[in-house]
Amino acid sequence: MLAAMDHTGTVLAQRQVAYKSNEIPAFAPLLDTIDLTDTVITADALHTQHAHGTYLRERGAHYIAQVKANHPTLFDRVRRLPWPDITLDHYERTRAHHRHEIRRLKTAAFAHIDHPEARQALQVVRWRQDFTSGKLTIERVYLITSVPPGAASGAQLAARIRGHWKIENLLHHVGCPRSCLSDSTRPHARTT
Repeated sequence: MLAAMDHTGTVLAQRQVAYKSNEIPAFAPLLDTIDLTDTVITADALHTQHAHGTYLRERGAHYIAQVKANHPTLFDRVRRLPWPDITLDHYERTRAHHRHEIRRLKTAAFAHIDHPEARQALQVVRWRQDFTSGKLTIERVYLITSVPPGAASGAQLAARIRGHWKIENLLHHVGCPRSCLSDSTRPHARTT
């Protein structure tokens, strides 16, 4: 089962994924039932597909897509940006769930990234320290977005990314058999 949810946790659409298939062919049919105009769609790295980016832009939506090694050229290009020299756009420190977390976001504008209408590359660095064990985990995540530079602040981009992770956790903790596809957030519900 593939689901589309908004940031409040409301299921907007669901679609059965064909046996011996994956979520990629179900992406567009799932979202065909939703008005995507002026939304921002977030999705797993599996959906960082050229066809999906084109589909979303043609439907009037922007996207924030995670970039991983399943797209080695794009991943390498984004990962090798001069991130140490790029200004920090957002910083957040929280204490919850028996851990201390620090999240940092940097954005880099692009004239051309090899993905449909991608305008920015993003780097999120998350530090998590468990209060009980003292274990420290550092994770770097790379993303691309069609949201133009200046159209959303670092805090707004970070909120959308974090919102996607919250949806992932919500679906997985209630036993959803397949991963979350996306969430759409209307600009009047969340400022862009």
